[in-house]
Amino acid sequence: MHPALNAVAVQLLLVPSVVFASTWEIDSAHSEAVFAVKHMMVSTVRGKLGKVSGTVQIDDKDVTKSTVEAAVDVNGIDTGEPSRDNHLKSPDFFDVAKYPTITFKSTRIKKGAGNQLMVTGDLTMHGVTKPVTLAVTYSPTEAKDPQGHIKRGASATARVNRKDFGLNWNKALETGGVIVGDNIDITLDVELTKKDTPPK
Repeated sequence: MHPALNAVAVQLLLVPSVVFASTWEIDSAHSEAVFAVKHMMVSTVRGKLGKVSGTVQIDDKDVTKSTVEAAVDVNGIDTGEPSRDNHLKSPDFFDVAKYPTITFKSTRIKKGAGNQLMVTGDLTMHGVTKPVTLAVTYSPTEAKDPQGHIKRGASATARVNRKDFGLNWNKALETGGVIVGDNIDITLDVELTKKDTPPK
């Protein structure tokens, strides 16, 4: 086959995977990332991370072919206690001067029951990248806001061990145990805005 015709044939084979894909941006004003971690083995401290941004490519024909890329600004961490927030931003924990963002890039998506997905990807935090799986519940339908923007939503949860990412600071308690727990429960609630279809 002539090289030019061969190139056209390859492009035609790729068309189905593009036709059903749509691009959605995370609406930072209506999205948030929160976390929870044990304190002194007896209570739970909760807080918010900073601005959430990113892009989701949704394959409307086969959702498992969709992709997710997201970033969280750790400079915006807020637990309601400024001194604790400053400690979390310091080199003892997130070291935001060197590592200001947490990023996630999907590598595999599996369909669950109903509106459930298991989204596995590379989570980079504190300069360390590890595979993490998010349990995701998404809205199967679209909504239009007063400005005419098309919206969808999703909620994702995951548990990570902070020591896997080099967040090792701790202190032992006289009564046994440590001040800060190892496991961090993360929840992301995101609102997505569909990008306008570019002119042909």
